[in-house]
Amino acid sequence: MYKSIFKPLLFLLSAERAHTLVTRTMSVLFAIPGVRAVVRSFYKVKNDRLERQLFGIKFPNPVGLAAGFDKDAAHIRDLSALGFGFIEIGTLTPVGQPGNPMPRLFRLPKDEALINRMGFNNGGVEEAVERLKRVPKDIIVGGNIGKNKVTPNENALDDYVKCFEALHPHVHYFVVNVSSPNTPNLRALQDKEPLTEILSELKKLNFQKENPKPILLKIAPDLTNDQLDDIVEIADDTQIEGVIATNTTIDRSNLTVASDVVDAIGAGGLSGKPVANRSTEVIRYLKEKSGGRLVVIGVGGIHSAKDAQEKLDAGASLIQVYTGFVYEGPGLVKSILKKL
Repeated sequence: MYKSIFKPLLFLLSAERAHTLVTRTMSVLFAIPGVRAVVRSFYKVKNDRLERQLFGIKFPNPVGLAAGFDKDAAHIRDLSALGFGFIEIGTLTPVGQPGNPMPRLFRLPKDEALINRMGFNNGGVEEAVERLKRVPKDIIVGGNIGKNKVTPNENALDDYVKCFEALHPHVHYFVVNVSSPNTPNLRALQDKEPLTEILSELKKLNFQKENPKPILLKIAPDLTNDQLDDIVEIADDTQIEGVIATNTTIDRSNLTVASDVVDAIGAGGLSGKPVANRSTEVIRYLKEKSGGRLVVIGVGGIHSAKDAQEKLDAGASLIQVYTGFVYEGPGLVKSILKKL
């Protein structure tokens, strides 16, 4: 029904307007007593074989929603009713910011892809915290954190610490995002020295907590093998719990859409099917290079159960969807779980 009726209607709207319409409609419908329970009963796939134990957390299933869909933690309960094993919010910054000018989210239907240059638009970490206080504790939530656009890289650590401290009591795990292509100079923080500093300080603060939370790093698919080698070394040195592979790409070489269409869209991170193979390559490389030690969450181009299995076979312990969720609809999660 989604692909035959709702998707064609939604695709008549701009991508960002469609996203807003969907989330607001969910909020209205799920506020009706009993609706959320009915939806959950339809989409939830419960089976002991789907459970995953990682970082001391029991995930009911390995399919999560990637960061970016629910930046401000406004729809966690609604989204969890669609069968996700975990929800990742953010990217959150210390202070709310509007992000980049619109339009900033574009569909490439021929490639089943999206290009976004959102720019960490969010209401700020404190606003999200107030919402998280009302989220049931049995819903596993990850907190994806970044720096404000106006914060220079030499002060980036302060922003990550502020987000970490604010979110710590309210999320199950953290993701340090230094790989978005849509905040100026952010990807420079993937370099060995600044990245080691950020992760080391967060691990130090985490160790001082009564209930430490897993810390993961989200990386770009555009890193070279030498840079991936550095990531493995940094992960070992800082003892972070894992890596999310991968974020969006700035590469446009795998697109079939006309180049003038892509040029007209301009800058942004590409997600969806064109990034699938590279994401899987990165997962496999990280697992092999680390001797299997590094825990990897796989994301990038998962549009089917087959795509999900490829990520798991490459070494991912969990997977996340976003663009595939847009193109395939809420039935995607159920189809993956039933196949698994």
